[in-house]
Amino acid sequence: MLAFIIRRLIQAVIVMVVVSLIAFLMFRFVGDPINQMVGIETSVEQREALRERLGLNDPLILQFWYFISSAAQGDFGVSYQFRQPVADLLAARMPATLELSFVSALFALLVGIPMGVYTGLNRGTALSNIFLSVSLIGISLPVFLIGILLIFVFAVNLQWLPSFGRGQVVDLGWWTTGFLTASGLKALILPAITLGLFQMTLIMRLVRSEMMEVLRTDYIRFARARGLSARAVNFGHALKNTLVPVITITGLQLGSVIAFAIITETVFQWPGMGLLFIQAVQNVDIPIMAAYLMLIAFLFVIINLLVDLLYVAVDPRIRLTGRSA
Repeated sequence: MLAFIIRRLIQAVIVMVVVSLIAFLMFRFVGDPINQMVGIETSVEQREALRERLGLNDPLILQFWYFISSAAQGDFGVSYQFRQPVADLLAARMPATLELSFVSALFALLVGIPMGVYTGLNRGTALSNIFLSVSLIGISLPVFLIGILLIFVFAVNLQWLPSFGRGQVVDLGWWTTGFLTASGLKALILPAITLGLFQMTLIMRLVRSEMMEVLRTDYIRFARARGLSARAVNFGHALKNTLVPVITITGLQLGSVIAFAIITETVFQWPGMGLLFIQAVQNVDIPIMAAYLMLIAFLFVIINLLVDLLYVAVDPRIRLTGRSA
């Protein structure tokens, strides 16, 4: 287990170095940082002095070393637009994005797995066909359209839920949460459903297909021949053996939920990192763009490591080398 973790950590470091190089090239080749930091009235001498102070005249390899060493310490520079440290801006927006991603992923799991199990065990029933139709809609419609439709129905027509913002939040030190207020919980419902609907339908269809495949295997027939109850066969044997691919997809989708919360946060004006990234793109705020890219890559690396570790817990037959026993 220790050798496996060390090997995965080395791979993670390599991935982060490559992502850091891409983020660094954004600084170097996507416009001139000096033009974003000074006005048109700044003289050439002042521009050159600022360039020298920032180290932009140093060799490229030395600039990359300074960049990656600062990023490893959580220093991503100063935002061109907000004139504040990028790390502080991301830290202030991170609770909103993580809470939205957590609730949407929880919604996808708690709804998608039971729907997938039901449609896999009860093929051809009316409710099963309804679930499949809902999943088809969730996969076909784009996220922004789902969000607009939910706003139109529940915020405009029915006026049950708010259409934008995070509601009232509570400060818990450096963390802000909307879980402890009624308006915060109400504001979370529509964006969480919008963000989690695609993942929910994906998980449902995956569980359904895996259940149907597992139920046709020989060991399930043998379990039934031994006289085990349908509950024991379906949930004790069949469902457990469908969880490995479900864990894979769920882990990767959790990273995708965080990375692609941009659209949902834009539609609902959710004050998270995704909305901050959109504002950075509009204003060519390269430090925020680069920091967001590295942060999302880091989250993907951590999630993939946790998914690999969960494989062994769910199915002991899987060796840490990736081969079955």
